[in-house]
Amino acid sequence: MLEDTAGIRRVVLACGTVDLRKGIDGLAMIIGDKYQQNPFEKGTLFLFCGKRSDRLKGLLWMGTGFLLLYKRF
Repeated sequence: MLEDTAGIRRVVLACGTVDLRKGIDGLAMIIGDKYQQNPFEKGTLFLFCGKRSDRLKGLLWMGTGFLLLYKRF
């Protein structure tokens, strides 16, 4: 799904810790409420860190739906 990363124009790193148990709806609410950003902005990848520094979660609007990314190092 992410073979073509040319569509990602902006990366937003959310400062602070986020509960990584949250899913798409919970992360989209955080983007709108806490950071006053539009989660439906095409080409913007939002990255979240949890309490542990070995995990990242990302949310990307693909135009037809969200792509939820999870990376564990």
